[in-house]
Amino acid sequence: MSFTEHQNQIPDPTRWRALLVIAIAQLMVVLDSSIVNIAIPSAKIDLGITDANQSWVVTSYTLAFGSLLLLGGRIADFIGRKKSFIIGLLGFAGASALGGLAQTQEILFASRALQGAFGALLTPAALSLINVTFTIPKERARAFGVYGAISGGGAAIGLILGGALTEFASWRWCLWVNVPIAIIAVLLAFPFVHESKAGGEHSYDLPGTVTATLGLLSLVYGFTKAAKDGWATPSTLYFFGIAGILLVAFFLIEKNVKNPLLPLRIITERNRGGSYLGSMMVGAGLFSMFLFLGLYLQVILGYSPLRTGFAFLPFSIGIIIFAGVASQLLPRVGPKPLIIWGLIQATVGLILLTRITPETGYITHVLPSLIIMSTGMALVFIPISTTALHGIGGRDSGVASAALNTSQQVGGSLGTALLNTIAATSAANYLVNNPGLGDKANTFALTHGYTASFKAGAAMLIVGAIVMMIFIKVGKESLVKKD
Repeated sequence: MSFTEHQNQIPDPTRWRALLVIAIAQLMVVLDSSIVNIAIPSAKIDLGITDANQSWVVTSYTLAFGSLLLLGGRIADFIGRKKSFIIGLLGFAGASALGGLAQTQEILFASRALQGAFGALLTPAALSLINVTFTIPKERARAFGVYGAISGGGAAIGLILGGALTEFASWRWCLWVNVPIAIIAVLLAFPFVHESKAGGEHSYDLPGTVTATLGLLSLVYGFTKAAKDGWATPSTLYFFGIAGILLVAFFLIEKNVKNPLLPLRIITERNRGGSYLGSMMVGAGLFSMFLFLGLYLQVILGYSPLRTGFAFLPFSIGIIIFAGVASQLLPRVGPKPLIIWGLIQATVGLILLTRITPETGYITHVLPSLIIMSTGMALVFIPISTTALHGIGGRDSGVASAALNTSQQVGGSLGTALLNTIAATSAANYLVNNPGLGDKANTFALTHGYTASFKAGAAMLIVGAIVMMIFIKVGKESLVKKD
């Protein structure tokens, strides 16, 4: 039996098994976002990757993933979410196998880009499958709770797994591990996941696809260049300028084309638009914690990659536990109070991290912040997924899901560039203003840069809370209405 967009009366009898399949696939994608970071030092030695090129192990994935998400969401809506889900899984597995076999840096970079492209097909299909599979509001909240727990906690688990695989096997297994996971998910998807498609005319907005893809590609690459070369360099300004022209052209096209890639009704509805803006700020702010706290633990405190992964485990556990709490509270209090309180709590956690020095310890200065941040962010991930899809029609479910993920990717890229610039500038100024520290100067300067990035990240989370406070009007009563 296949789904139709109005089959809301009878719950799908295999819906919880379908959620298991979706959870497995989502865990694979989330793990991959962090597991490869641990493999970079070993891969550099094995493949002769230079310091100048090492960032492409990460950016080749994020560039393809972020710039193709909108197209991936539309493809999922049109050809079928189950079909897109399975194609995405198989393609991701193939790209992972290719990366694990890579003998040159170019093959590794290309395989990472392929992973990003297939991930852009898989991720929106997975989220929209949850949206159309779970028609009972309380069950949908629980399903989003599972999805949010995996999305929030999987990155830290990936650090642990990546450290273990790199230390005891090979960095190549950080890529190969995706292959058996994807195969299991595909085999389970055939019997348990039901197909659903958008109704109406199926056509692709090619001008919108080209301008959106190239515009986002140029924007994310501009952020990468800004982090490396500075904000005012000609190369950075060139990519920002191209991005601005293409994205303006994209919105003009979307306003006038018959079947737009991103229907403006998706982002002009205040609850969904606010969710996308808030998601950008969350992505930008959280990068300061994962990126710079990881550097602090390894560079300043001398932690190994595996020990660093375990150091993030309390964050993962907090996300998993409180995601369940959030899914229970969501139908009772509505999304807005949870999101605002969660962002304020996460802000407090980031501010506490500004107390670290080269002489402070993990238990006293890092662990409390991780617990506070994780419990706060768990209250954000699930509600923001529901408000981003609030009132969305079945035809636009995939593209609305893709817009949420795109906002997170763009926010994360912006956060990486901006916060890295702030950290580097603050560290350089600290060295100039504190010339008498001798051998300790470099470690104190780096730590000062990290704390400056935490302050900026906290400011971004507060901006996100303000955005959500202004834009989100949906209450708990809307969660019990049929979509």
